Amino acid sequence: MEKALILSLLVFLLISFSNNGCAKDSKQDKKQDNQQNNQITKFKTFKYIDKDGIGIEAFQVLIPTDWKFDGKIYWVLDNPAMPAVSAFKISNTNGSEEIEAFPNQMYFWTTNPLIQMTKPVGSRYFGAEVRQQMDPLGFIQNVVIPKTRNNVANLRIIEKKPTPELVKQLGAGQQTPGVTTTADAGKIRVEYQLNGKLYEEVFFAVIESITFYTTPANTNWIGDYLLSFKAEKGKLDASTKTFQTIVNSFRINPQWFNKYNQLVEYLIRNQIQHIQAIGQISRMISQTSNEISDMMMESYQNRQSAYDRISENFSQTIRGVDSYYNPIEQKNIELPSGYDNAWTNSLGEYILSDNPNYNPNIESNLNWQRMDLKPQ
Repeated sequence: MEKALILSLLVFLLISFSNNGCAKDSKQDKKQDNQQNNQITKFKTFKYIDKDGIGIEAFQVLIPTDWKFDGKIYWVLDNPAMPAVSAFKISNTNGSEEIEAFPNQMYFWTTNPLIQMTKPVGSRYFGAEVRQQMDPLGFIQNVVIPKTRNNVANLRIIEKKPTPELVKQLGAGQQTPGVTTTADAGKIRVEYQLNGKLYEEVFFAVIESITFYTTPANTNWIGDYLLSFKAEKGKLDASTKTFQTIVNSFRINPQWFNKYNQLVEYLIRNQIQHIQAIGQISRMISQTSNEISDMMMESYQNRQSAYDRISENFSQTIRGVDSYYNPIEQKNIELPSGYDNAWTNSLGEYILSDNPNYNPNIESNLNWQRMDLKPQ
């Protein structure tokens, strides 16, 4: 009887050990299968807080986890129509790939001889630089590149191309009595040497203008949507999908947009040409309303739609994204194409994998949810 009990106990222990071993091996096999033959790309949501001005999130953008954001919103104290501009770089910490957003540039031009005498080209008029309007290609070649790439050698232009499809939905070109609005876009691709390496870079620009046909005529024009994509020669086109994802994901916070536009209206209405100190902006902002009017929301949606449409047109020029449905945030998100599986979590992170057996939940304590590809 005692021998039978011992034998039964040994059998039980053997079976238990065997099961544990199998479970351990199975788990290890899953982990190895998860890592084998697997190429993953991971993105994170970066949120920029406008600490110097309005004090809340200004925008968010999706960037690869091994890339970095460097830049800020700059408050311009002498330009009531455009008191803030953003300038930033998003770059690969392990490579040469970089996307750069340049600050919007505001200009003024008039046929008034008196103003031309007192405000020559290059001077400032209500915060805007006095300069005759340029087309997008001329603006990139004669303003953007000389200002931003004056430290490179042997720069040469590879391609110049108007891109009118980028601005079809901006609403420009509409005629009203005494007023004309215009919008044009273009891109220039260049090559140059920097620190002993050969680089390629593509610059984009949109030129918008509004002309009041008084006697004489006055034109306010702006260079905006100023972007560039850069990488060492031979690597630029290979980075298309990543650049595309970053541009498509850019979102302005509607609350920030609301307060900013109220501030602009206040400055113009009260003819405040120069803000004495950054603290004065904070006091003005404290008087703005948190409620977004229907007109302000329509303005925001039109502006954001312009970003979306320009991103879509970038897609036609620089292809390489697919649209997925995010079940956590219940919205669509565009990510690099060519992957079979996409996952997301509540932190706004995304993983793309070409391995059908890959599951990020195996190696993570976060709750990753699979995203479905949106039908075309």
